[in-house]
Parts: sequence; structure tokens; C-alpha cells
Amino acid sequence: MFMIRKILILFFLLLSSWMNGQVISQDIRKSQFKKDTLIVFAKIVNHDTIPMVQLPEVSIYAMRLFDSRRDIRRIERLIYHVKKVYPYAKLAGIKLAEYESILQVANSDRERRKIMKHAEDEINEQFGSDLRDLTFTQGKILIKLIDRETSETSFDLLKGMRGGFTAFFYQSFARIWGYNLKIKYDPNGEDELIETIILMIENGQL
Repeated sequence: MFMIRKILILFFLLLSSWMNGQVISQDIRKSQFKKDTLIVFAKIVNHDTIPMVQLPEVSIYAMRLFDSRRDIRRIERLIYHVKKVYPYAKLAGIKLAEYESILQVANSDRERRKIMKHAEDEINEQFGSDLRDLTFTQGKILIKLIDRETSETSFDLLKGMRGGFTAFFYQSFARIWGYNLKIKYDPNGEDELIETIILMIENGQL
């Protein structure tokens, strides 16, 4: 009986010691780490513990420096024009996706033509006057940005809405005024500066 009592006492002593150690260990961890401490995975490399942290991707864009005031003014005007028409290009992308989903469930070509006519009337009613007030340069940039947002040229979109002959008719008149509705957006070439401006706008830098 004495031996059993001794074993039980020893057991409880060990148990209390272990529990006390856990409390102390928790207190040490709480005292060692601040609220802004981040626990991360680590890897042992040559006996050194190297933290492993997955960093988010960060894109940095900047305008190249220009020497002359003339070039600076040209860039300032381009920034103004892009900021003016970019919302319309974004809207074109949204509307295209919206009406494409509607057209997919249309039962006939007649119903599709009716839907596209409604789309044309809606866009013209909401934004026709604003778009007609755009300058030549702004209109040209808008045509490019529509291709950027929709992956389709303005000619292709017009052809889908009004038919091939009507698109050809509009394209012929547009060329008289210096527009080309078939123009493609080239972010890595001719339109690299416009692309930089757009990325800076989206990044909150402009």
C-alpha cells in the first residue's frame, strides 16, 4: 500500500511539473512574440534556418524621362486622352460579355438581330453624345482600347451588330476621316506608352 501511494504521489508530481512547464512555455511564447509576429515555414540550409515566405507579386511602372518641355506636354496630353476614353473601352468589354451571354440563349437569328439592335440603341442613348464629343485623337485611342478590352476590333464588333456590309460602309467613311476600325492594339510596340499609362492608372499611380 505504501508503495502504491508513493507511485501515485510521484505520478502527480510529474504531471504537475509537466503542466507547469506547458504554462511557462506558453508564457514564454507570448512574451517573445509581438502581435505583429508572423509564423512562417522554414528550411534548413547548411545548418542555417531560412524562413520561407510567399511574397505577393508587385508590379512597378514608371514613365520614362523626357528632356524637352515639348515631349513632356505631349505625354501629358496623351495621359489626358487615355484617362478620358479608357472608361468607355472598359464599358465596351463589360457590355460585350453581357450581350454575348444573352445571345447564347437566343433561339433564332431574328432574335439575335433584335438583341443586337437593342444593345446598339442602349449604348447610343447612354453614351452617344459623349462619344460624339471626343476629339479625333481620343477617338483613335478609343478604337485601339476597345480592341484591348474585347480582343476584337471595332470593325468586328460593328460587323456583329450591323452586318458585314454595314461594317464595310462605316469603315469606308471612317477612313475618309482618318480612322481605321480594323486597327489592332499593340502593347509591346506602337502602343507601349499607352499600355504603360493604363497600367499606371490601374495601379493607382495616375
